[in-house]
Amino acid sequence: MSVENFLYLGTVYLTIIIGFGLIYLLFNLIGMPLLKEVNAHHLNNIFETSFYFSAMTLFSVGNGDVLPQGIGRFIAVIEALIGYTLPAAFVARVMLNREK
Repeated sequence: MSVENFLYLGTVYLTIIIGFGLIYLLFNLIGMPLLKEVNAHHLNNIFETSFYFSAMTLFSVGNGDVLPQGIGRFIAVIEALIGYTLPAAFVARVMLNREK
């Protein structure tokens, strides 16, 4: 594993987090909130919530402190599937490059 591969994987992860975070944010800005914070007395910062939820969904199953609603559930499933398959694709890429 090289530094180049590590930087490539980091860039892909960051791009996905930002992309899905923007999807959650844009839906909220047009009046269709996709995310709901469980902690009601917490100050609702949609910018922070969107990107936090995106990262938590990509890297794990989440904490349960932010929940998707409506079509947001489908979008979260797509992001979670990408998060689960990305490491496997990365390992396969590294192994194929070693054989050459």
